[in-house]
Amino acid sequence: MNTSPAPQDPEAAGLAQLLTPEGLRLLDELGPYDPAASLSVSKSLRARGHSPELVSAALTQSRLRAKARAKFGDYAQHMVFTRDGVEQATRWSVAALHAQRFAQAGIEHVVDLGCGVGADSLALAALDRTVTAVERDPLTAAVATVNLTGWDRARVVCADAETLDLADLDAGPVDGVWLDPARRVTGSGSTRRIFDPEAFSPPLSFVTGLAADGLAVGAKIGPGIPHEHVPEDAEAQWISDHGDVVEAVLWFNAVRRQDVARAALVLGRGGGAAASSAPESAVLESRARETGAAEPAGTAENAPAAAELTSASWQSPAPEGELLGPVDRYLYEPDGAVIRAGLVTDLAQRLGAHLVHPSIAYLSSDTLVATPLARAYEVREVLPHTVKVLKKWVREHDVGTLEIKKRGTDVTPEQLRRQLAPRGSGRATMVMTRLQDAGTERRVVLAVDPVN
Repeated sequence: MNTSPAPQDPEAAGLAQLLTPEGLRLLDELGPYDPAASLSVSKSLRARGHSPELVSAALTQSRLRAKARAKFGDYAQHMVFTRDGVEQATRWSVAALHAQRFAQAGIEHVVDLGCGVGADSLALAALDRTVTAVERDPLTAAVATVNLTGWDRARVVCADAETLDLADLDAGPVDGVWLDPARRVTGSGSTRRIFDPEAFSPPLSFVTGLAADGLAVGAKIGPGIPHEHVPEDAEAQWISDHGDVVEAVLWFNAVRRQDVARAALVLGRGGGAAASSAPESAVLESRARETGAAEPAGTAENAPAAAELTSASWQSPAPEGELLGPVDRYLYEPDGAVIRAGLVTDLAQRLGAHLVHPSIAYLSSDTLVATPLARAYEVREVLPHTVKVLKKWVREHDVGTLEIKKRGTDVTPEQLRRQLAPRGSGRATMVMTRLQDAGTERRVVLAVDPVN
């Protein structure tokens, strides 16, 4: 397709000039973005005869590449982005796992509906899948085309996902579909999130319709999706990366694990088995060779650690009351993906731990078990939930740096920190929560030390 979008707005007008051989060469000449030097660089480029629109687009793109490093590492310097695309693109480590699902299931032709800037399509192409990347917005489709240049089995189609005829694609029959439905609405100068799955674009019913046709379907949805909205024939997998819950994915048919109803996959915390980075490495290394760039990091030795907790059903392994107990020597804070997946009691059984409150996701045990699925703390003291006592404790322990965590309480950490006025040289962590013992509930503050 033509990589030059119609200049309907300033961003499109600038990208129309940038997505040309001359524009891309200029962009690659800029190097890493330096905000302090942007004005002088702009004047220099305009003095060389480049148009103000092209110079502005190139500098904006350089800034977007710098921002995208958090998701794409050094390889961001070889991609093109839109402003929204940087925010919404799938991280390399996660896109690699998506692609691996399709590859392991033997799915040959995957249609990426709503491909954005093309991160998931790149990962699929790197595993030798035939990829048809579909994007409704011409500007974003043009960007995806540039990012997929050089992958012979990948092509971009500018079309609407819901009206595209999957039986009439140039690449032939489709046996797999990946979707990232839009979950934001832009209007009146602001953007708001959508939480109703039927208000997504395309809606959840469109996703389940594709699955009903027998296609292998993976759909990225918001991690806050209520469990009652998860289709019965889907595997629901929540994924966190370095402590951030980044998505939930619904897997259907050939890409669904038949013995898994829900799962929590935790990336980037120490321990656990190394996550396979084959798709990510293939993308980075192949494109690095193509562009002549230095080979970026992305190989197995520095792949993120990963651990996964799964359940074959949506039922907890035991009534929560049977897993209640006091605060023991160690406190566990389950990863957000574990909490979102409703697997806290499953984790408690794996760790030989118990909940300290039936409706709060903190676990405790006298035994320390290393796991990427939770952050562990050693409990120093259990303190009453009163400012006077806490302020005295902070003063007596010479605390100057105070981390305040909370769950199950309406405390505002910033306000409490001001009240406690830590001014010493030491560090401390306080956990504000509630306990339930013998049917009696009380608010407490746990003074804890993080366990490395």
